[in-house]
Amino acid sequence: MQYLDMLYRLAVSLWAGGNAIFTLMLTPILFKTESRDVAGRIVGSLFPGYFRWGFVCGVIALVCRLAGRGFDPKLPVVLLALMLGMTLFQAFYVEPRAAELKRKIVSFETTSKEDPLRKEFSKLHGVSAVCNLAVLAGGVVLVLLP
Repeated sequence: MQYLDMLYRLAVSLWAGGNAIFTLMLTPILFKTESRDVAGRIVGSLFPGYFRWGFVCGVIALVCRLAGRGFDPKLPVVLLALMLGMTLFQAFYVEPRAAELKRKIVSFETTSKEDPLRKEFSKLHGVSAVCNLAVLAGGVVLVLLP
């Protein structure tokens, strides 16, 4: 059981850590040092791997938690399920729709913020940002919980 707990903590830490680096460090640096269109293209190309990483870490964490402590719908299990749900929602709903919109928008630098496609993209981006920060917050809580 001790190994399952260690693997659980490692998976949660890698998931939260990867999220933190991507969200709080990599993405802001790219958008600060590159044009909006180039930075958006780079971040967009990283998303599939980013979501796979979160999914794999989340599944490992959930399986280890359940195998080590049994099914007990306490906070860690509920948080893991919510975090996985948000990650899958982003991966299979938000990201594909945002990618399709990005293909239709010639340039974010020259397209008006009032353009309907750009407005729809902004809404999806907002939803994605909330989900991403919620997953990060959940990861931090899980790292701190016994």
